[in-house]
Amino acid sequence: HSPPVKPGEKLSETGDVHQRKEVCHWPCRCPPVPTCTPGVSLVKDGCGCCKVCAKQSGETCNEADICDPHKGLYCDYSEDEPRYETGVCAYLVAVGCELNGVYYLNGQTFQPNPLYKCLCVSGAIGCTPVFTPRLAASPCTRVSGRKKPGQAICGPGQHKQLQSRNYRLMSAYRSLPLVLKNKCLVQATPWTPCSRTCGIGISTRVTNENRKCEMKKEKRLCFIQPCLTNILKTIKIPKGRTCQPTFQLPTAEKLFFSGCSTTQTYKLTFCGVCLDKRCCIPHKSKMITVQFECPSEGFFQWKMMWITSCVCQRICSAPGDVFSELKIL
Repeated sequence: HSPPVKPGEKLSETGDVHQRKEVCHWPCRCPPVPTCTPGVSLVKDGCGCCKVCAKQSGETCNEADICDPHKGLYCDYSEDEPRYETGVCAYLVAVGCELNGVYYLNGQTFQPNPLYKCLCVSGAIGCTPVFTPRLAASPCTRVSGRKKPGQAICGPGQHKQLQSRNYRLMSAYRSLPLVLKNKCLVQATPWTPCSRTCGIGISTRVTNENRKCEMKKEKRLCFIQPCLTNILKTIKIPKGRTCQPTFQLPTAEKLFFSGCSTTQTYKLTFCGVCLDKRCCIPHKSKMITVQFECPSEGFFQWKMMWITSCVCQRICSAPGDVFSELKIL
């Protein structure tokens, strides 16, 4: 005899009630925390117990083995009717991404640069390195290992120090400005090039310099050059030189952004021009806060890059090219 039907349950086509398999068990018994491959999120399982590597697109999933939430994945149970126990990770229907004039579909993996592999997720692009730097060779061996000629023996504590030291030798680690603030190891990516070559644009970076020590995107205004019809008439290049790295306008002026103007006037330093094929870009800068006033809409504030010096170089990239500063070593 089939078990009685509980309120709210439906019978299947065969008249049997399918009992869902229990995948969560309490109290929690967790294995060691796994090491996930680059680009795979380390998350808490669906039972709220253990740290696991999130399932990726096309992999099987269930209530415990959840799909990667940071990639817009969900568990599709439609093919497991009528049990709905095991599903397949799939992407939610969402907008695609655009990079350097190329459009990518949501969930599409692509490689716009030899050093990076990227993924489009709901209008945002995430990238991971293609090559993983190798750690420097250790000058000593473990106590339990075989000692090589001329090699010292290290204890567990010394090995941890060596691993930490080797990690600091990695170029990716060196390039980040690491500072310890309020028990948070502050990290930040370099600011992207200004979105506009003339006029006020926007530059972004990712940093965890906030109260929660979480990685978030930060924006600032940037103003590299004013949009002048003939900038060479405004900038005077000294005799015997081909470049003038910086210049200023004769008077202080208000800045205009999104139909609003600053409450104060500013005499900004701009990057100059060259008579040859070189271009001038910001070299040193500081951050200031500017306040804008909008007609009948009140005030708002923005952080802004204040240029103090520029440098002229032959490597000129298009604004917004996030891979312009990468080089193959």
